[in-house]
Amino acid sequence: MPSTTRLAVAGAGFVAAALLAMPRVGLLAQTQAPAPPAVQSPSGQLPATPPGPPAPTPAQIAAQEAAMADRKDMMDKLGIKALRPGPSGNEQAPNHANYDEATANPYPDLPDALTLKNGQKVTTAAQWWNARRPEIVEDFEREVLGRVPKNVPDVTWSVTRTVESTVAGHPVVGKQLVGHVDNRAHPAITVDIQMTLVTRADAKGPVPVMIMFGGGTRLPGDPAPAGRGFPGPPPAAPAAPAPPSDPPATDQLIADGWGYASLNPASVQADNGAGLTSGIIGLVNRGEHRQPEDWGALRAWAWGASRALDYLEKDRTVDAKKVGIEGVSRYGKAALVTMAFDQRFAVVLIGSSGEGGAKLHRRNWGEAVENLTGSGEYHWMAGNFLKYGASEATFGSKTAADLPVDAHELLALCAPRPTFVSYGVPERGDAKWLDHQGSFMAAIAAQPVFRLLGAKDLGRSDDYKTEKMPAVNVRLMDGQLAWRQHDGGHTDAPNWTYFIPWADKFLGHGSPAPGSAAR
Repeated sequence: MPSTTRLAVAGAGFVAAALLAMPRVGLLAQTQAPAPPAVQSPSGQLPATPPGPPAPTPAQIAAQEAAMADRKDMMDKLGIKALRPGPSGNEQAPNHANYDEATANPYPDLPDALTLKNGQKVTTAAQWWNARRPEIVEDFEREVLGRVPKNVPDVTWSVTRTVESTVAGHPVVGKQLVGHVDNRAHPAITVDIQMTLVTRADAKGPVPVMIMFGGGTRLPGDPAPAGRGFPGPPPAAPAAPAPPSDPPATDQLIADGWGYASLNPASVQADNGAGLTSGIIGLVNRGEHRQPEDWGALRAWAWGASRALDYLEKDRTVDAKKVGIEGVSRYGKAALVTMAFDQRFAVVLIGSSGEGGAKLHRRNWGEAVENLTGSGEYHWMAGNFLKYGASEATFGSKTAADLPVDAHELLALCAPRPTFVSYGVPERGDAKWLDHQGSFMAAIAAQPVFRLLGAKDLGRSDDYKTEKMPAVNVRLMDGQLAWRQHDGGHTDAPNWTYFIPWADKFLGHGSPAPGSAAR
């Protein structure tokens, strides 16, 4: 039987964004700012050289070598001889990323989300659901994100610990859960999905829940973990002082009558290429390398979120028709993918997702397709995605312009459900690398689908080539498609105070009065 403890804490929760890493060029080679020129002291002696980054460990070297070998295996399967290197996040580097709007749109024309492959225009919701949406899903599965195999084993959930505590002054019940994936077909690989669930103890009935990527093991009252050690964003100017912070997202959710779940993506699939022969992808493939259409980590993390929702559908404290998904950075990408492919999710908060998320692949600004095909990020995507970074191959070469779909269509797959795109500002650490404007253009280009399905859009024109982002802190939140760029950094924390009432409005949820707990 799970143990039960009684704890009291003034405020519990986490901001998943603070735990997430920004873009990488490789597993070991992080983008570094150039060293400043040496300055002599008055005595004429040079100061001591500051220590550089620590040397990689043997395990890190082995992991990078394994990732490089795995990527080479996929390149051989696709007939790729060479891949273009991605731009650097270091603006002083010779191959630095472009940040000039004059050259940011080399492929200005996007695929039309409302035109069938046979050229017929989509003018009804029935055409969207029956014809156009399946076409877009097929393109993303085959070329971009990969397919979830039909033989993925079942997941069995169990509660391993229960606590009674307080969050934001409200009594809560917290559960630690493990979702064991049936590995009888390949016992050498074990996948145990880690998740926590926290809901109000005084709720009158089932409550809406936000699943948040990150963590997955900490319950209210547990001590904070030690240093995380995640790599940081590409170098930027020193961050400006942060604005006053809101209460943690978890506190705000509980106070408003929501519950929250924390899901550990790494317990589903490792965030590196070396892990593609383990985790859920490796388990299904019995430890072998992927095929070109097999799923990548983003789709695997989304699969994990769907299995979490499977559990929530059976938990009587949860209103399973009002479950949302949230993530920041690479987990912002995963949140968008989750919402796009699993229509059971009711709402999404997409935080600072950048390339591979809400940013247009066809934009030449910051992180690029060639970064996603690099050794540090290729594992997020389907094997076939490598083709679009190829400079030399049996099929010639391909670029982002050859992709059959783009990010606006991933957003369109979320329609008409409430979809909130969130970013911060470069001055406080939400780097230009993410391409805030390119993500806004994608949201603009997704508008026609939201309207076709009876939802309200951003209230702007559909001209994604000319529409510009609103000023910082100016929100476009009247409709089911929403945008807000806050004045904080690489986090969605400042947007929760706007997101929660917006989600309440569209999901029909009101703050609860204290009452008897749901049974």
